[in-house]
Amino acid sequence: MKLASLKAGGRDGTLIVVSRDLSRYVPATDIAQSLQAALEDWSAAAPRLNALSEALNAGELEQAEDLDVNLLASPMPRAYEFLDGSAYLPHVARVRKARGATVPESFYEDPLMYQATCASFIGPREDIPVVDAAYGIDLEAELVVVTDDVPMAASPEVAADHIQLIGLVNDVSLRNLIPGELAKGFGFLQSKPRSAFSPVFVTPDELGDAWQDNKVHLPLISHINGELFGRPEAGHNMQFNFAQLVAHAAKTRPLGAGTIVGSGTVANDDESLGASCLAEKRVLEVIKDGAAKTPFLQFGDTVRIEMNNAEGESIFGAIEQTVVQHQA
Repeated sequence: MKLASLKAGGRDGTLIVVSRDLSRYVPATDIAQSLQAALEDWSAAAPRLNALSEALNAGELEQAEDLDVNLLASPMPRAYEFLDGSAYLPHVARVRKARGATVPESFYEDPLMYQATCASFIGPREDIPVVDAAYGIDLEAELVVVTDDVPMAASPEVAADHIQLIGLVNDVSLRNLIPGELAKGFGFLQSKPRSAFSPVFVTPDELGDAWQDNKVHLPLISHINGELFGRPEAGHNMQFNFAQLVAHAAKTRPLGAGTIVGSGTVANDDESLGASCLAEKRVLEVIKDGAAKTPFLQFGDTVRIEMNNAEGESIFGAIEQTVVQHQA
């Protein structure tokens, strides 16, 4: 099934079930007011939501309405935790190579992860507001999973059973602020503003055979200003699968229902497939030519992130955003 949230309904939005072709929807407030509420009682809510989804896709619901993506908030307008990993080591290796460093052996055994901002997310069709373009505005096309309650010290095998939803994210980064923050040795803050998720989150069964080994085996497609930027294969070169990432996050604490865990920027060792962020493209230019030529995003630039199934149909809907200058 595919789930989304209308902007109406307060800070957590109003939960709706969306048809498989992303054209129609029905409210699900008789089951749960919000997606967060559904996840907190997932064992009871999921069967009812799935039955509603089956009826919607069978054309049995007269109350179904046409879906206007512009009316959607993030599927989860806010979350208790958003934990973002960096599971694609080709991305890590290139960034480090550009500054003359290698990938430590520990990176192959222990995932990189940080705690991201989660108090509010940008909607899938909302602008990306930034104060100053000199901050180095960058997209990061990634996948995320959403869990129900995960017990502390869960193994990857146990963690896999707690992955309930999958989606896309544009994890916006302000690259020129990152070096100064990391130099303090205390992680990201100002350099990681709000992210935007895909219009819908889906249950793993919606991916069919593309969901294997707790990975999504499909290309993640990014466009900048209407031009193809990258389409790396999300199931390839993922050093740690989502079950391992969730287990890593839960090593010393339980994860509450609605926890979002990100894959990190999707990247392959095949450079011909393009990139999922401008930083990586610039790094490749540095490695090849000695200097970066591609600029970061400027005000007025547009970004589109999407993933299609084997038939070419959009699975999650597209994230489509324009970078704008924040007005105080």
